[in-house]
Amino acid sequence: MMYSSRRKPVLYFKEERRNEISQVPHPEEKFLSGKCTVYKLFGLCMVLLFVSLFWLQFSCSGDMSATMHEDRLLHQQQQPPPCPGDVQASAADDPSWGPHKLALIVPFRERFEELLVFVPFMHTFLNKKKIRHKILVINQVDHYRFNRASLINVGHQESGNDTDYLAMHDVDLLPLNEGLDYGFPEDGPFHVASPELHPLYHYKTYVGGILLLTKKHYHMCNGMSNRFWGWGREDDEFYRRLRKAELQLFRPSGITTGYKTFLHIHDPAWRKRDQKRVASQKQEQFKVDPEGGLSNLRYQVESRQELTISGAPCTVINTKLECDQNQTPWCLLA
Repeated sequence: MMYSSRRKPVLYFKEERRNEISQVPHPEEKFLSGKCTVYKLFGLCMVLLFVSLFWLQFSCSGDMSATMHEDRLLHQQQQPPPCPGDVQASAADDPSWGPHKLALIVPFRERFEELLVFVPFMHTFLNKKKIRHKILVINQVDHYRFNRASLINVGHQESGNDTDYLAMHDVDLLPLNEGLDYGFPEDGPFHVASPELHPLYHYKTYVGGILLLTKKHYHMCNGMSNRFWGWGREDDEFYRRLRKAELQLFRPSGITTGYKTFLHIHDPAWRKRDQKRVASQKQEQFKVDPEGGLSNLRYQVESRQELTISGAPCTVINTKLECDQNQTPWCLLA
């Protein structure tokens, strides 16, 4: 009869058992056979013992590895995410960022929806260009009419000794072209939102929207006039100050995006500008203010708050301006 190789060991074992039953062993052979059986049992026990120890060690190592992995995951989850300020600080320590630091001054009142967009946008934009900066939101909290120029003067005074140049920046104007230069304007004031790029204002003497200049040049102009309460005219008067101080004005070159260079996020239907002109103001609005500026600025800082908006830091300086109603009675609406 033919058997498969897999079954031979089993058949051989049964046949051997039949032969052992048919023969009566000699007492000495029985002794030797029993002795061999004891050794076999002992050897089998040792093999089982080693197998058990090996399995125990393997399972414990696996459990310990899994436990360590879980501990690492738990530790990582418990670690706080890196602070955006720390990331900014470490990046700004890179010498490739240059030695200068920008104070981005935002004259502000009740435009919180725009501010929530502006701060993280500008923080990201300036970081990409490796511009050291801090964003100062000068929030007018008094009951007078809005005075953009005075708030920029306050921003200059409160900007600290760690900054050496300013950006007079509207909160509703966002640069879309990364080719725009926000670097240190050493040679003279740099008008980023030039008339050929600004979406609304295109006359040649326009210097509003976004203007960069060193603190030294700002002092040479005695800052901006404090006489302009309500909307408009303060930047036109500042153009005359630049000329009087014999400062060369610079504007962007090589920008091909035209009026799409900036995003203007102000909605005039939702937030109407204070364009009212009372009689006395109409007579004074086109005059040059030869003495006013940083030299006669009067204000109080009510509070200072450090905020983070979508990971972007800024400082809100709540400011109360003072008005000499004998000089500028139009600071209050009639």
